[in-house]
Amino acid sequence: MKRTIALTALGLALLATTARAQDMLRDLDLTSPAMVSAEMSRQEVETMLANASAGTPADFTGKRLSGLDLSGLDLTKAVLRTARLNKTKLSGARLDGAILDQAWLLDADLRGASLKGANLFASQMARAHLDGADLTGARIAADLSGASLVGATIADAHLGADMRNQSMGLMRAVLRSANLAQLNARNADLSRVDLEFASLKGADLTGASLRNAQLGGADLTGATVIDTDFEGADLTSARLIAPIGLDRAKNFDKAKNRERLIRQ
Repeated sequence: MKRTIALTALGLALLATTARAQDMLRDLDLTSPAMVSAEMSRQEVETMLANASAGTPADFTGKRLSGLDLSGLDLTKAVLRTARLNKTKLSGARLDGAILDQAWLLDADLRGASLKGANLFASQMARAHLDGADLTGARIAADLSGASLVGATIADAHLGADMRNQSMGLMRAVLRSANLAQLNARNADLSRVDLEFASLKGADLTGASLRNAQLGGADLTGATVIDTDFEGADLTSARLIAPIGLDRAKNFDKAKNRERLIRQ
């Protein structure tokens, strides 16, 4: 009972404070056993996966799995809500359709992982490694500050804020200072996303929405912006050098602080 209450309290705290994630992290002891230890072995995880079915997916809700090597496992549609996966190795793992809402993935290794259609709502993923990962169609309202998504795919993914449902505060992806070089973000919803100081060098933003996004200090050198919607985007001190298709971008004239862009 106490464990259930504690997990519920933690989940509510995460849900209510994603927009203030860094403040929340300052109040937590990230070196405590609850954040860095594992209560299961890889073999036990594999056993749960083997016993799962399409109708009853493996449920790891609230489990402490930090530091484990789970690379290459098939966790398709697994429930990992509020799970602790800090510094866990998930490289090459399959997490298509997985539920990672309110999960902790600080410094997690998800390089080359597949997260197509996954749910990452109020997840804590600062400094996570997602180079080459596939998040096509995923719902991402996570804190990915300082994360690396070099060559990753977020095509058709939803990272923006749903303004119809913001009773708990502004819920959207935070990619501040993230490395998004060569990112495939075709048709992705990045509206109101925090991309301040992020590197988007060579990123493909074709058809993406950057409406009201925060792009202060971001580097869009060589980015493809054909049909990219810039309405309301804040471009203060952003680097927009040699972009591809700027003449075909949408609402670029309605972006904020265009006069403060760095063009060369």
